Amino acid sequence: MPSPTAHLAPSHSVMNFAQRQWRVRRPKPFVLVIEGEVGQESQAPSDYLHEQLLLPEWREAFYQLVDATGLVVCLNVHTTHPSYRDVRGRSSKGRLSQGEYYHHDGCTGPVKPRFVEIRCPIQPQTRGVATAVAPHRDVVKAMVQVLPANLAAAPALAGLDMSPEAIDQMDDAALDQLQGLITRTVRKKLNAEGARSYFRQVDAAANAYFEPWALGESRFIANANSRLTLQHRRAYQAPHTGGVANGHLVKRWTNEELLLPGQVVDQALIAALCSEEGDEVDGEQAEGCYLGSH
Repeated sequence: MPSPTAHLAPSHSVMNFAQRQWRVRRPKPFVLVIEGEVGQESQAPSDYLHEQLLLPEWREAFYQLVDATGLVVCLNVHTTHPSYRDVRGRSSKGRLSQGEYYHHDGCTGPVKPRFVEIRCPIQPQTRGVATAVAPHRDVVKAMVQVLPANLAAAPALAGLDMSPEAIDQMDDAALDQLQGLITRTVRKKLNAEGARSYFRQVDAAANAYFEPWALGESRFIANANSRLTLQHRRAYQAPHTGGVANGHLVKRWTNEELLLPGQVVDQALIAALCSEEGDEVDGEQAEGCYLGSH
């Protein structure tokens, strides 16, 4: 399987992949940003994602790049590929939406998507709401680190060993269990803006990536990965008062939905994954996914 090679400097560098050279940068250890093909910087946005990076002969190598990195960002992509669908669920001024809690995609089912691709299409309205992304273990450590003492003493958490050393020894299931307990406690004890403020502190403590969305940007987030699993959340960086126009996002589970010739989409799996994303009624939809034991 061909693999990309790159000599990555702190700022910009060049990555050789798919028999082309790409302008890249590494803003965080778990993030690779692809800005476009070298020599094409002055050109209008193109669909280099589907026309080059995701061609059948390079697709698995690109997927392995996501696996190894954690988050791969592709900028300046203009595409009308039909596989994307609108991100569902909206936040209210009251209770947080499910998407505002750190989560994996597909957390209630036995099979999780390999990664999730979230995209900000080129559109008239810019996107003002961030999407915070960070490694799963770092998120759980940060949730403990900034947890107020009175919440840490709540019955669901009192007596648990939440030391960094203990978290370092937890497997994914144990991390999910602890995270669910903390998230439910925060949700019950804090009002909406208190919870949003808490998660903004988590973003900072976890060193999350939450750069503003650029039009034409796709983010590939490792979602079910034995080496480096990431989580993401919708992240308001200021009090959420509603009524502010925002560009919309689309998404797909690329590994499961963008298939090679002869492959067939597992419609039952896709239906199960989509069932977690129904619009919330007062934040109660899919509680097991985001707030319960994963």
